[in-house]
Amino acid sequence: MKVEILRDLSRDEVLQKKTEIEEELFNLRLKKKTKQAQNPVRERTLRRDRARILTLLREDELGQRQLAEGSRLILDKKKE
Repeated sequence: MKVEILRDLSRDEVLQKKTEIEEELFNLRLKKKTKQAQNPVRERTLRRDRARILTLLREDELGQRQLAEGSRLILDKKKE
């Protein structure tokens, strides 16, 4: 997944995407342990996507870069 696509999403959407990736990673690791893995490259791709998401969330947290407009409003409401 490209970073530009992730930056257009709101914070809630990015967090939802992170959850989906983590669930899929868990399932892939489980299949790998039971020798049912079909696409070993998919695990690497998901790990990298997860790292991109975590980096993007951290940048937003530090104020270096902002996510989509709706995400900043959500953060401001939580601070109040």
